[in-house]
Amino acid sequence: MYVTADAAEVDEMGYSMSRLELESDLCDVGNKMPEVSSSSRSNRPLSKLDHEIAQITKLRSGPHELLSHVGPGKRELPVSTVKMLARREGNYSGRGRFSSADCCHVLSRYLPVNGPWLVDQMNSRAYVSQFSADGSLFVAGFQGSHIRIYNVDRGWKVRKNILAKSLRWTITDTSLSSDQRHLVYASMSPIVHIVNVGSAQTESLANVTEIHDGFDFSTEDDGGYSFSIFSVKFSTDGRELVAGTSDNSIHVYDLNANRVSLRIQAHTSDVNTVCFADESGHLIYSGSDDALCKVWDRRCFIARGKPAGVLMGHLEGITFIDSRGDGRYFISNGKDQSIKLWDIRKMSSNATTCLPAFRNYEWDYRRMDYPLQAKNLKHPGDLSIFTYRGHSVLRTLIRCYFSPAYSTGQKYIYTGSHNSCVYVYDLVSGAQVATLKHHKSPVRDCSWHPYYQMLVSSSWDGDVVKWEFPGNGEAPAPLSKKRGHFT
Repeated sequence: MYVTADAAEVDEMGYSMSRLELESDLCDVGNKMPEVSSSSRSNRPLSKLDHEIAQITKLRSGPHELLSHVGPGKRELPVSTVKMLARREGNYSGRGRFSSADCCHVLSRYLPVNGPWLVDQMNSRAYVSQFSADGSLFVAGFQGSHIRIYNVDRGWKVRKNILAKSLRWTITDTSLSSDQRHLVYASMSPIVHIVNVGSAQTESLANVTEIHDGFDFSTEDDGGYSFSIFSVKFSTDGRELVAGTSDNSIHVYDLNANRVSLRIQAHTSDVNTVCFADESGHLIYSGSDDALCKVWDRRCFIARGKPAGVLMGHLEGITFIDSRGDGRYFISNGKDQSIKLWDIRKMSSNATTCLPAFRNYEWDYRRMDYPLQAKNLKHPGDLSIFTYRGHSVLRTLIRCYFSPAYSTGQKYIYTGSHNSCVYVYDLVSGAQVATLKHHKSPVRDCSWHPYYQMLVSSSWDGDVVKWEFPGNGEAPAPLSKKRGHFT
């Protein structure tokens, strides 16, 4: 179920739950559809994002000015779907159709909160859950050596049931190539294995029914030291892998040359998360237990061997980074129980953690609750442009993401949480607009379908469930490659 509550209400874990206001418009067939309200009763923070990205987000998810006018000099936001349809039929905008931003304004008001419907249930913890870039496939990785790839367009039928090779403790990460032909998986070892997703075999038992080739990220300089890989990502062109490791390093693996092409001693502690900033592959973002986010420009590695810049603001380690895909903005989830939004144009060349100056407590996020005295601390040199709070980050490397550009204009941020929920925040206001509650254990990962109002969450309770709007539990109809418009 999804949770709605007044600001004074708290769940059994002691975390405040936001209100998801449900309004309704009367559509053509007389059905009522829930949508996110702009009501002032929502649990909104006092501050609001005042930055260029706020304006960009509004442009990408806001209606045409003439569709939102209710009178001379007066605008109505959000504009009801019925009024937008009526004004489109009246050709108020002069285009005769909805633009991409108009579509996002409509779709982003209807969040995937209905359900949940069970996708799968395993007897081991779920660590990874991700849609493919086109949404036709879904990958779920479990601690008990299993990785399953589901065909979303065919009723969530299992396309590939993978039994991982040389697994140490758990699947830490997976990544699908952009052409969806190959999947790589990592664990607590320096070897990443690859699986042919397009092969005819449904059961992929490592080196029994199929070969799972291994890419060794260690080098002779390691002297036999075995490190863990916490994060691995394909480049857009599918020729490289970038990985973050427990030896404080970033590794780039050249798949054509079958070797590590670049290794950087990037941080002073575990590198928990890495990703490419955009499709070019030139920029890499990294986040570490040293509480720093760093930006690496590969065009400058040989000349400098240093990051292009450092972004400080978190008080504890970074668990995950998600790029907005524009080479400028990204978000990070931190063990200080916050998500931060960053603009790399504000990065510093000599930032440090500064933690010893004001941290006067001992804390281990793997087995302890976050200290009460730390909840109101602020980093004196915080370079982030906004901070989102409400979820909890404990026990595992919980992930956060921007909502899809196609359906929402990336106007939301969503994340799993240690308290078994999924949280959705408004990017500009910071308000919690939805809290999805079903699981009984930490939600480490979740994924919003790139085109449909569907979100899938996976948890340490072994459940993989989907949330939808409007929600009927059925597989979505195949999507046309070309974006359509409301008709």
